[in-house]
Amino acid sequence: MAGIFSRLFGHPATAEPRWVGVDALRERLAGDAPPLVLDVREPDEFEGSLGHIDGARNIPLQLLDTHYATLVKDPRPIVCVCLTDKRSAAAAAQLANAGFRDVAVLRGGMKAWREG
Repeated sequence: MAGIFSRLFGHPATAEPRWVGVDALRERLAGDAPPLVLDVREPDEFEGSLGHIDGARNIPLQLLDTHYATLVKDPRPIVCVCLTDKRSAAAAAQLANAGFRDVAVLRGGMKAWREG
């Protein structure tokens, strides 16, 4: 399925994620056009001690490819989040390879979010 959306939309896929800092994400979330925050941790982590960003959608990384059809219907930019930023970087690369164009990674993940 990788590359299907890039072919549909006529844009080359790229596996290079963009990065966004905590302050920049907070500003974007408070703005008129907030991004979709996609938390790729497991459900127990999402509901765990670090919690999650308000309004975030939880789709564990290993299930991400099964949700492309619903994600493509949401026109907002996507910011991927996990505990640090390893899984979210992998998720952003996977989304980019599938043709999603406006994808970023929260640098430092939920650990940085809670510290910031």
